Formats: sequence, structure tokens, C-alpha cells
Amino acid sequence: MAITAAMVKELRDSTGAGMMDAKKALTENDGDIEAAVDWLRTKGLAKAAKKSGRTAAEGLVAVKVDGGRGVAVEINSETDFVAKNTEFQSMVSSIADAAVKVDDLDALKAADLGGKTVEETVTAKIGTIGENMSVRRMASVEGDTVVSYVHNAATDGMGKIGVLVALKGDEAFGRQIAMHIAATNPASLDEASLDPAVVEKEKQVQIDIARESGKPDAVIEKMIVGRMKKFMSEVTLLGQSFVMNPDLTVEAAAKEAGAEIVGFVRLEVGEGIEVEKEDFAAEVAKVGKS
Repeated sequence: MAITAAMVKELRDSTGAGMMDAKKALTENDGDIEAAVDWLRTKGLAKAAKKSGRTAAEGLVAVKVDGGRGVAVEINSETDFVAKNTEFQSMVSSIADAAVKVDDLDALKAADLGGKTVEETVTAKIGTIGENMSVRRMASVEGDTVVSYVHNAATDGMGKIGVLVALKGDEAFGRQIAMHIAATNPASLDEASLDPAVVEKEKQVQIDIARESGKPDAVIEKMIVGRMKKFMSEVTLLGQSFVMNPDLTVEAAAKEAGAEIVGFVRLEVGEGIEVEKEDFAAEVAKVGKS
């Protein structure tokens, strides 16, 4: 596979690696970006574990809680100007209200919203506001107590990051956990609920890194156990150090508070969406020719 300059740039941006290292990684892995990232990590050449999925799209995440159920929905727009528009915010709030009564995204798009479906309502708003919009994601949690938190709130109940926490315990503690989740973005509640493919991939990367050291297999095995334990403490909510008290894990803090965390949802606007960026000079030139 031909390695292009754009591929090299993408890999450099996501890892902080040098140009030649990035090109070699892509060459060694036949242009596979993900495999090239792992190769760079194995060689110790990835300077930073930057996320490949960047927050590129605009819009809002709205959260709603109704008794023991909470929902979060992401509605995207093209620009942040629209996200600040009260007309758009009103629509998002109505969609979140409808989400409380349905089970999944397809049902939400088909839900009634004042005589029109949610999807028809969004289509009509596109014509009114003049920007493309979409109902991108919906997630929910259920529990004895459900707490919501919005980070970078644009208005009540909606903003750039929306978090829901389901727990048995005090709401005040639940709100602290929600704020923690907004800040740390854990991949799962605990080790048991973490995607096995993610675990296996990380384990293989760590094995390859350890083998590069040239140490005996017996030593490598012990190294892997320690490194995977550290990995779990970083990506699982219960294993993370509690931001309110770093001396405790979240699990220990919950026990101390007499609470049990049973689930969570975290949605961030534009998470995982990649958009093509055009430099400002090119954009101005294009407008001037139109």
C-alpha cells in the first residue's frame, strides 16, 4: 500500500512521533494506522497517547432524569453558533424529553414531537436554521438513584459533556462521581465490563514492549502482570484514583460513602467524529471565488 503524506501527518498528530518514525511505522504495517500506533508504542517512539477520535463536530449533549432512569442524547450541528442558538437548544431539550420514554435511537427518531417525528422535526429545523443537524447518539442508565451532570453547560441540562451515574446511595456522592467521570472518561465500570478485545490488544502491546527490553520470559511475565494492573487502574471507573481524594480509588471512596455504583454514561459532543479541516486562507479564497 502506498504511504501518503496525509497518512504520515495523521499518525504524527495522533502519537507525537517524528516524521521518519511515522513513515517507517506505516511501511512496516502496510498503511494500517492502528497497527502503526501499536508499533510506535512497542518501539517507545509514541511520545503521547493522544486519542485518535477528536471532538470535531459541534452541537449539544442533553441529559434528563425521570425517577430511576436517566437518558443522554447528542444532537450535532455544523457550528458552535447554532449550539448557542435558543431555538436549537429548545429542540434539543424536547428531544431529550422524548428520549426518556423510548429504549433506543431508532425509537427516538420515530417518537412523536408535537405532531411530527423527532427526525421530521430536525429536518424542518435544518431548513429554518440553515445548518445540517443530526440526532447522533442516545444512551441510558437505570438504578435506585440516577444523578446527572453537565460540563461546559450551554444552558440547563445540556452542554459539551453529559454524564449520568446510576447508584445505590447518596445523590451528593453520585454527583461527585459524575464530575469525576466527566474529567477522566473511563472506558468501563470495572474490569469485568471492559471490552475483552481492548484488554487483549493492550496486553499484546505490553508484551511486545517488554520483549524489546531483552529480559527473560519469566521476568516479562511479571512485568506484564504489573503493567496490566496499572492499565486497569487507568481505564476502569472503580479502579481509578478518585479526583476528589486521590488517596482512594473510586471503589474505595464508594465503600467509604456507603454507596454502590452500578452504571454510568458519558457522552461528549463530536466524540469520534473526524471532519476535514481547511486552512483559513483557503477558505477565504474559496468564498472570494463564489
